[in-house]
Amino acid sequence: MRVTGVTRCVLLLITLLGTWFIMHTYFDQGWKAISLRSWLGVTDKPRSKELPRHKCGNEKSCPHNYFAFRIISGAADVVGPSICFDDIILMSSVKNNIGRGLNIALMNGTTGQLLKADAFNMYSGDISKLETFLGEVKHGTIVLAASYDDVATKMNDKVRAHFVELGSSHVKNLGFRDNWVFLGAKGLKDKSPFEQHIKNNKETNKYDGWPELLEMEGCAPRKMD
Repeated sequence: MRVTGVTRCVLLLITLLGTWFIMHTYFDQGWKAISLRSWLGVTDKPRSKELPRHKCGNEKSCPHNYFAFRIISGAADVVGPSICFDDIILMSSVKNNIGRGLNIALMNGTTGQLLKADAFNMYSGDISKLETFLGEVKHGTIVLAASYDDVATKMNDKVRAHFVELGSSHVKNLGFRDNWVFLGAKGLKDKSPFEQHIKNNKETNKYDGWPELLEMEGCAPRKMD
């Protein structure tokens, strides 16, 4: 009996020591490291780094002494165009300063300041107004243009010649309801690299009677040469 009692006491002591060890090891140390979220099975995902925002919402930033720009043509005769320059929206539906036809903004090629912005309806008598507008563009001025609905109707040779002087390669081929976006400059020695043109073609048009919109972004150097 005495041996049995001693054995029971030893086993009880071992059990108590084991329980104390587990409590001390797990609940005293481990419990502090367990949060309620992890206990419930919810893990904190690493936060993704926010992508840097570039001027005009472009994919890349521009080097020093370059202006960021983004030009979006109109979509059919429903959605108007948008022109952004150096992170400033110059023309858009929100600003309520666009119109069907040709939308043009003139920028100072050195300071990047807006000189003029206007919309020209190519169905009406705005063609003479457009001729005067383009004829008064001064050397070093950056010209941004976006189509909306149609720009070629009534566009005469004088207007096309002005855009050729600004560096356009496609203005001579603009047709009815073609989409066109362009950035050039007065005094440009070579053709502008910033121009997109898509023909109105019933076989490939995205919209009924109109091609898809054009979107062009890039970096324009100050005092374009």
